[in-house]
Amino acid sequence: MDSFTDVPRIKESSDIGQQQYRVVTEEEWLQKWQMRKIGFHKEQGHRILRKYLDVLLNGRSGLRIFFPLCGKAVEMKWLADMGHCVVGVELSECALKEFFTEHNLSYSEEPVPGISGAKVFKSTSGNISLYCCSIYDLSSTIAGRFDGIWDRGSLVAINPCDREHYANLMLSLMEGSCCYLLVSVLYDSNKHKGPPFYVPDSEIKSLFGLLISGENITSLKGKVCEIKCLEKVDDFSDQHKAWGLDYFLEVTYLLTLKSVS
Repeated sequence: MDSFTDVPRIKESSDIGQQQYRVVTEEEWLQKWQMRKIGFHKEQGHRILRKYLDVLLNGRSGLRIFFPLCGKAVEMKWLADMGHCVVGVELSECALKEFFTEHNLSYSEEPVPGISGAKVFKSTSGNISLYCCSIYDLSSTIAGRFDGIWDRGSLVAINPCDREHYANLMLSLMEGSCCYLLVSVLYDSNKHKGPPFYVPDSEIKSLFGLLISGENITSLKGKVCEIKCLEKVDDFSDQHKAWGLDYFLEVTYLLTLKSVS
């Protein structure tokens, strides 16, 4: 199913229910990699990025593209091979080392100035840099700003209580012409505790479509994101059925910065 008319007619709720109190610790995420509970990883890459690659690139070449909570996403190699500079951040060192090993890429390992205990793994070619640290330790001062962001499993994975912090960080990392491809998921949040977490359209708009304020992000004042829903697709599978769900939708958005006076 690829169109809005094909998906089940679901009354979307802005209430995320008990998920608002759900907290997944860093230790739990690391354990998922250690125990190989990584069903979120797609060996062949994601169809959405392939489908909307032209939207992400927007006719540009040699872009800096950010992968939040990157894991060992195969798309990073794919985009780097096209001549783009890829930067990712991931908590699991195991995931990052597996990425380089599985793609037969040599790399260096360096400490990250300004982030205690953090490392950055850089491909010998120089166009892939993967930070091993909490995403909230990253900043534009450390990683720079980006022409594109591919967010397939990041917003839906972070704890709901951290979403405003996350959105502010993403906005701070966007260049003025940045194209941000964001994928959220919709399902009955009373039937599954997450992750992935239920993120309704109303929350996407409140996180990215309103003026940002706050003493730590004053440089963003006057900027909002123009939000375009590209597609809403029925992605229900046996795994979702096992979770006790009866529907599961994947929603893709394009976010672009828009200055306002």
